[in-house]
Amino acid sequence: MFNQPYLTEENKMVSELYRNFVEKEIMPVRQQIDDDKDHKIVRKILQALTDVGHQKAAFPTEYGGNGMTAALPAAIMHEELGRGDSGVGTAATVTTWAFMPAIMAGNKAVLDRFAPEFCGPELRMGCFAMTEPASGCDVENLHEMHGKTIATHAVRDGDEWVINGSKRFPSSAGVSSLYCVVCQTDVSKGEDGIALIYVPADAKGLSFGKFEVKAGMQSDRNCDIFFDDVRVPITYRASGIDSRPGTDKTLLARNLTVGRIASAAAAVGCARGAWDEVLRYTGERVVGGKPIREHSIAAGILADIITGIETARAHYLQVAYMASNPEQFGELDSEFMLSQASITKNYACDMANASIGRAMELMASYGYIRDYHVEKYWRDVKEVQLWLGGKQLAQFDTVRGFYPYRMD
Repeated sequence: MFNQPYLTEENKMVSELYRNFVEKEIMPVRQQIDDDKDHKIVRKILQALTDVGHQKAAFPTEYGGNGMTAALPAAIMHEELGRGDSGVGTAATVTTWAFMPAIMAGNKAVLDRFAPEFCGPELRMGCFAMTEPASGCDVENLHEMHGKTIATHAVRDGDEWVINGSKRFPSSAGVSSLYCVVCQTDVSKGEDGIALIYVPADAKGLSFGKFEVKAGMQSDRNCDIFFDDVRVPITYRASGIDSRPGTDKTLLARNLTVGRIASAAAAVGCARGAWDEVLRYTGERVVGGKPIREHSIAAGILADIITGIETARAHYLQVAYMASNPEQFGELDSEFMLSQASITKNYACDMANASIGRAMELMASYGYIRDYHVEKYWRDVKEVQLWLGGKQLAQFDTVRGFYPYRMD
């Protein structure tokens, strides 16, 4: 599956590690996850991922981490976890997403305080709190909104930031130990006023709403977050105390690019999981005296499905390779790289939604039954398509990589 020209032997080892993990820890209990209301199964899986070093992978080595921040192995890992359960993959990897601004900025205050416990043996979760109730994906739309509609405000008071506002839908909300919160310090400054500020879960004034009930992705918790005069040290700003204006905007933009590449990989993982199931089913189910996949019309559909998976994988690997080589292709926050990441997310998500739907058609009513894996991939992958501004914002960011498009 991963015999690709971009991959080193180390990349292939990452693929094998996570593929084996999925087979051992996720697939035997996958059908129970949607009914795991207390997340006992999910937390057991997440702890098992911690045991194999997943939680500490991206942290610098001086804190006990592995320093693995390259986009290529991270994307490979997202595909493998997406094949198992994309909600588990999200819950497991959003911690790294939350810490990446501090890691990229080299913020010693944040890393000294929190990295050792996240590199330890116990499960710890992090949350990147970005979306808001009123403005939705305006936060991600940096080219047009420039951070001016971010309603969660951070005001400096001596040696502390005072945060007020709310966030909507963030992954791992209500269950995380630490929150990276996208704030606005001065709306008149636009993107120069953006601040990414770390808030511990026990901070006074931090509270949460009810967990959302979703069609899929049950292993990824989402709820509202409320900030009522929450105070944290000024050193908890991702870019540090004396950062240049706009540094946090750059860190946010880089996170958005990485998030879209990871989303593409997760979508491919969902489609691949459905492929495995439909290939097995159509090989065992006999219609008209021979297995379904031996009928020409079914073979044509299967050919289309695997063509989509292979091409989507090839493109996300290409973009992840480009992201891992900024000296050649540009930094993650460039319009070109955001455009490439947007292309690969939209293509992979469109492919996965269509391919999983066609796999269900080949399985007829069995594809719609929870005893089989396919209907869960169908429900889960839709959320991957919807987050990070959805398909439409990604389309706008796509064309900006090729001409100076501006929204009406």
